Amino acid sequence: MTRLGGFADEAAGGIDGQIAATRALGWPCIEARGVDGVNIHDLSDADFDRVRARLDAAGIVVNCFGSTIANWSRSVDEPFDATLATVERAIRRMRTLGTPLIRIMSYAILLDERGRALADQRKEERFRRLREICGRLLDAGITPVHENCMNYGGMSWEHSLEMLAAVPGLKLVYDTGNPGITPDFRKPFPYPNQDARECYDRLRSHIAHVHIKDGARHPETGEERYFFPDQGVCGVAGVVEDLLRSGYDGDFSIEPHMAVVFHDESVSASDRARFDNYLEYGRRFERMLDEARRRAAR
Repeated sequence: MTRLGGFADEAAGGIDGQIAATRALGWPCIEARGVDGVNIHDLSDADFDRVRARLDAAGIVVNCFGSTIANWSRSVDEPFDATLATVERAIRRMRTLGTPLIRIMSYAILLDERGRALADQRKEERFRRLREICGRLLDAGITPVHENCMNYGGMSWEHSLEMLAAVPGLKLVYDTGNPGITPDFRKPFPYPNQDARECYDRLRSHIAHVHIKDGARHPETGEERYFFPDQGVCGVAGVVEDLLRSGYDGDFSIEPHMAVVFHDESVSASDRARFDNYLEYGRRFERMLDEARRRAAR
């Protein structure tokens, strides 16, 4: 059954503020990522136990770990033992919380000094590592979901499908806003943005989880802008309606990126503004989802 949640670290840095935002929306879930600036799989044991106790007391569940495993900041050449240690730590914590999904990626894109993708992306090494990562997660009863973000598997929908074919058991978390801010590396440089609807249509059958975001990137300057859902270029409402028509029963997690961006410290707002923006974003998405349900039922 579909549940609503979000990256509540965009509402507040601390777990109490994240819980407060989630409860204000009346939602049951948090997609856990950062707590006081530290990813949930990297918290000390004492801090993790404190977070778990707060969540239990509030009746809030963690529906997905927003991990940094193999993400856009990680090199495919980084020591693999460190990656696997993070995987094992995440598994232990996810078992404690009863969390079924973990967001992963497929390492940073290799670029030259002009920002052009290198011909050799070392994809076989990426796939080898992903098979090991995903095998450990799957053996623990956890589903790894790869995000269509600025990493190898997000370079285009063709890269995503190639990766899925090479890594058994891997599913997708589809971020509705990422195509609008991600270059299509299949095309000539300077790369245009990806076509959001084309990406969704090609990847729909592999989607196990959905992030709600909307945005646009200037293809020449690289400037990114983020919007309330369906005010950007990504056709979020149409994607949500089609998911419902197709029988999607997974969760939706909002990731506004409007008042604070997890990977960009230059984007920030006052504590009150980020909290209020998160609530407004959530309420707008609820209205969008209700309307999509009505249309899908016709």
